[in-house]
Parts: sequence; C-alpha cells; structure tokens
Amino acid sequence: FTDLPPGDYLLAVNVAGTPASGFQQTTQTGTGGIQPVSSLGTNSTGNDFGFSDGGATSLLFAATYPERVRSVILFGSGAMTFAPDPTRAERLRRSASFAAFAKAWGTRVSPFVDGFGPSLAKNQEFRRWHQRYERSCCDSATLRDLLEMSSETDVREVLPQVEVPVLLMHRQDDGIVDVARSHEAAALLPDARVRIFPGVDHLGYAGDTDWLDELERWVTGSVSRPERPRRAAGVRIVTLGRFAVEVEGEEVPVSAWGSRHARTIVKRLAVARGWPVTREELFELLWPGETDRARVGARLSVQLSTVRRILGGGVVADRSSVRLDLDEVSLDLVEFDRAEDDGAVVATFGGHFLPEDPDASWASPTRAEVAARFAAAATRQAERYLTDGLPGRAAEVARRLVTVEELDLRAHELLVTALLDAGQHAAATEAHRDWQRAGAELGVDVPPLEPA
Repeated sequence: FTDLPPGDYLLAVNVAGTPASGFQQTTQTGTGGIQPVSSLGTNSTGNDFGFSDGGATSLLFAATYPERVRSVILFGSGAMTFAPDPTRAERLRRSASFAAFAKAWGTRVSPFVDGFGPSLAKNQEFRRWHQRYERSCCDSATLRDLLEMSSETDVREVLPQVEVPVLLMHRQDDGIVDVARSHEAAALLPDARVRIFPGVDHLGYAGDTDWLDELERWVTGSVSRPERPRRAAGVRIVTLGRFAVEVEGEEVPVSAWGSRHARTIVKRLAVARGWPVTREELFELLWPGETDRARVGARLSVQLSTVRRILGGGVVADRSSVRLDLDEVSLDLVEFDRAEDDGAVVATFGGHFLPEDPDASWASPTRAEVAARFAAAATRQAERYLTDGLPGRAAEVARRLVTVEELDLRAHELLVTALLDAGQHAAATEAHRDWQRAGAELGVDVPPLEPA
C-alpha cells in the first residue's frame, strides 16, 4: 500500500460490536460504518477495498457515494457471503455451524485457522497468536451475531447502480466464501473484471500473495519490482541444535550480548517466526511478577537496543508488540518450515529446537513440532533408501534419527536392518544392543538379531 498514488487514502471501517466500535451490534448496523466516511473532505476519493463480508459494504458505499470512489477492489468477496436463497434446512444447518464456531472462538480448538488459512494450519505459533487475537476481538455471543448478520447481507439489488470499475479477486478453492460469489456479483455489475488465483486460503496474507500484484496494477497501472532489502551483514539466527546468531558466518560471542535477557528475546521472537509477540508477554517472560509497567517498559527498551545492535536492526517494534523482520535476518526455523520434501526436511534439520532451554514452556510446542516433522520425514526417507537398495544412505539417516529420538523403536529397527544389508555386522550388533535398551525402557520386547 505504500506504492499507492499520492492523494489516495486507505479507509478502515471497524465492525460494529467489536471492542473498538463503542456500541452494541445489531443486524441493522452492518452498513452503518459507511456513514462516517461521508465526513471526509469533499475532494477525497479513493479505491475502496473490501475483503470477505466487507465486500458488501464496499459495494454499497460505492453505490451510495459514487463521487467518493475511484474504483472498488474485492478479495474473497461479493454481494453476499453465502449462497443465495437457502432452504429452511440449510438455514438451520448454517445457524448450528455458527453456534459451534462461536463456542470454540478464542480457545485451543478454534477452527478458524483450519478454515480460513489452511496453508498456515501447521504453524502452531500462528495458531496461538490468532487465538489470542480472537479473545481480544470479541466474545462468542457477539461473533455469533456477526456471523448471522453476515449470512443475511445481500446487496445484489444495488450492483447495477455501481458506476465505477470493480475488480473482483478470488482464490479458486476458497473454502469460506465460494468463488461463485465473485462471478455472481460480476454478472450484475456494469463494469467488472474477475481475476481467479489458485489456492485454498480465504485470508489474503496466507498462501501466495500474487493477488497483490494485480491490486497494484489495477491502482497504479504497473507492478513495481523493488529489490528486497539486503539482509544486514548476512545475519542468521540458528535455533536448531543450538542457539546462535551468525554475522557473515561468524558467531556472535556470548559476551557481546551483555545480558541473557537479550538472548531470550531473540529466542522468543524466533518461536514466533516473524509474527508479533506482545510486550506484555515479554514483560512476564523476562521479569515475572513485576507490576510496574513503566519500569519494565524501560528495561525492555534497553534490551531491544542490544538486540538491534546484534542483529543489525532485524526487529520491528511498536507500542504493543515486537517481531523479527525476516527481510533483514534469516532464521533456520523458517528454512526448515519451508522444506517441501522429506530430503529437504532432513537436510535442514540441525537438531532439537533450542536444546539449552528444555524447560521453557514457550519453546516446548515448537520443539515437539520440529522433532515430529523430522522423525516422520527421516523414517520415510530411510525406508525409501532401503527399498531402492541404498542401505548405506538408509543407515546414515536412521542413525541421525536414533540420535535425536533415542526411544524411537522404528528408527532403531531401520538402523539395524540397513547396517545388516550393508554388510556391517559389528555395527549392526552394537545398534541392536541400543535397540534392546530402548525397548527395555519402554517395556517392549525386541526381536533377536538374526545370525549373519
């Protein structure tokens, strides 16, 4: 949005009934947010952007105030959110699904990420972050009212009155708002263009963001290709197998940090993988029980100065949160997340996540997530190597897996099998003893080693 032409404005309309709106939600206030917009200067015009159920409001605003709108841009949206003219049975099923969705809102079992951003579903840190957002956004009762209101919204009758061009963008397999809503709206609009992108995510920031190029082209007439900022002095954060910050390949010595708090901040931000961590969470993590927010706020500023010095920038902080700037620093955990096949997963796994912090509750879920992904990938890769007649490679992968997961009996079995197939009988005998010890600890009998 920083590339929009001078004079454009970005308008954010708060949804009535959420905490910042200042008044209680009713089904009559869904489009009331367009009224305050008319208080903008008489010469103000802009490109009206609507996402999801906000698209109906954008279209209604364009029909009501055509002199204020240059164009309308919709993403994952249309004149309505759901299919038109539902039967009574469909209405009842929809209402029941709203009730279940609202009941789980803000809890550990919230289905929001699975439905709205499937490509982020395996990112446990994003799940936890979004659950916190849900709790701060609105309560379950308000959410259910909003969902019911959204399901009843239908502005199809005003679409022929929309005089400005409309760009409708949608992902082909959007599981929340069907792509048919874009096509239906386009058929009723005097001047509409539809652009369909591959993908399943409803959230614009999840999955590929190629649609932003189309938005920029629509608004500015071209797509800029600015060079991504060069990572400051080749800064890399290592969290797998150990914690370290490397600058141009050289590890920053512990003495340069000045305080363990600065290291802890970077570790916690690494867990978040570029998502924001609230200052309140950092206060409690670093100075538990301290109630003087002014004092701990000043302390945190000092520690963030150290972090910026070490990382050459590398963090983005505002009044409420802090996050890593992954355009400025690289993170091995992100590289691991982006590995697309078993070989890449095994190759990018450097060891357990932050092994020097075994008791840190904020690191445990990520540690378990990483270990489980590596174990599954390594097991499959070792099995494939055995099938392909490459026992030496299978043994190498299985040995790594046994080192990481000492009680993984399948890993022990794969290692023994691979060593025997490779003719390394002495090594197979030693590996079998390790397998037996792991089995004994788990109370599982291990089959005897067949004689060579």
